[in-house]
Amino acid sequence: MPEQLPVTLGFWLLALVPLAALLVLLVWLRWTAAQAGAVGFFIGSIIAWLAFQSGFEVISVATAKGIWDAIFILYVVWPALLLYEVTEKAGAFDVFRVGIERYTKSRLLLVLAFGWVFASFLQGIAGFGTPIAIVAPLLVGIGVNPVMAVVIPLIGHAWANMFGTLAVGWLATIRVVDLANPTFTAFSAALLLWIPNLLAGLTIAWLYGRWQAVVRALPAVAVVSLVHGGGQLFLSTVNPIISNFIPATLALGVIFAIERLPRYREAEPIESPIFQERGEMAADGGEQEEPKMSIHLAFLPYYALVAVSLIGLLVPPINQFLGRLEIGFPFPQVTTGFGAVTPADPEYGEFAVFTHPGTFLLVATIIGYMVFRFRGFYEKGAERNMLSGMTQNAIPASIAILGFLTLSQIMNHAGMITVLALGIAAVSPAIVYAFLSNFIGVLGAFMTSSNTASNILFAPLQQQTALATPGLDASRIIGAQSAGGAIGNAIAPANVVLGTGTAGIVGQEGEVLKYTLPWSAIAAGLVGLASVILFLLGVQLF
Repeated sequence: MPEQLPVTLGFWLLALVPLAALLVLLVWLRWTAAQAGAVGFFIGSIIAWLAFQSGFEVISVATAKGIWDAIFILYVVWPALLLYEVTEKAGAFDVFRVGIERYTKSRLLLVLAFGWVFASFLQGIAGFGTPIAIVAPLLVGIGVNPVMAVVIPLIGHAWANMFGTLAVGWLATIRVVDLANPTFTAFSAALLLWIPNLLAGLTIAWLYGRWQAVVRALPAVAVVSLVHGGGQLFLSTVNPIISNFIPATLALGVIFAIERLPRYREAEPIESPIFQERGEMAADGGEQEEPKMSIHLAFLPYYALVAVSLIGLLVPPINQFLGRLEIGFPFPQVTTGFGAVTPADPEYGEFAVFTHPGTFLLVATIIGYMVFRFRGFYEKGAERNMLSGMTQNAIPASIAILGFLTLSQIMNHAGMITVLALGIAAVSPAIVYAFLSNFIGVLGAFMTSSNTASNILFAPLQQQTALATPGLDASRIIGAQSAGGAIGNAIAPANVVLGTGTAGIVGQEGEVLKYTLPWSAIAAGLVGLASVILFLLGVQLF
């Protein structure tokens, strides 16, 4: 890192201003994400220009990269919203409400199954916001109020970010840091990630019905977390690439088996504040209308999504063929007045178009639309209503995501994020830094909406700090960074906006953060305590 960067209290506070402004605008003043993102971008640009000596070229390159990063995410947002519209206009969500309640009377188990188990599975195969985009409208469809429908998958999927999507976060990490002990690093990350996994299951139960629901859900949560966290921990020492996918897939079968237990066959005698009034979910006057399609037909687009994702990602010849078309853009090297250098990148943000989650979503949407259209489930003018519904939510969500990601790139290129991290490291003894290291990962994910990007941004810094601080072990610190990066996805503004967009509550991002911010703080605090324990033990298993 450039020695010229001013790591002083004044500059540290200046670097913090854009992040603090976002939180104040979103949570306390209840601005929409589009409004807060635009203002945050403006504040960050002014501070980068005036205080961090970032000229026009630096800000222009950073803004262009942020736009390209946003396009990558928006290619998930727009198809996900279209999939929701295609499904909703066919009447499939009415089928979800009726059919799923016939399958299981335990709404508590149902919420855990969707918001934790299925969301984790989707993160394992697709990632990049797909769990939020898919699960939030599904929860709305079964009667969960929209704010909770966004909060639950944000919390439920976070733990799976590091080794999910076939370990893209791990693969990126080992590209940017030279690990002396990769096996122990993966093991450390998986061990710490077990904490937000277990906490997610318990928190979702608590949201459903407070402590009474936690007690009732405890056996199911313990078993699923053992499969999730224990399975990932074991497989991280065997093959990190499949360490999340296999446990997340097995957990789907486990939750179905748990439903057959006598404890979960009947409806809970618990009033749940997360469900809308039943009068809003059913016609007045008694029995609900018989659904016009089967529940499996209603789920067809989601079955298709899982199928095309697995085929496209896990069948090597198909994956190699689809991965041939890659898109990335060249960007020049830029340097600030303080000497913060961002190297040139000949193919920045390169990704394979046909293995992108957005493509899988589009294919699933087309399949669902064709089948529903052939079966006569659409009324006249349905297509126009689909496009109108999609754009109504997608445009403000897109503006917000553009604002957040361009701000992230400006702060990165100006050296503001580095100043924040170095400032924390400069005043922290080894044991304190062991506690705080995962909070740096949370910061990175909050800014970039990506565990992968957080690790690319901060893993080298964390490693250098660990190597320069007596008593710190780089493997454990990178593990803590990775766990923090996963936790941060629950509060990443771009993820929150994605959820509010697909749940139809654009503008209520602050209400969502009122739940995910405390959860993330608790999860990061517990991971920090676990990191301190590992620091004090000082024992390597591999």
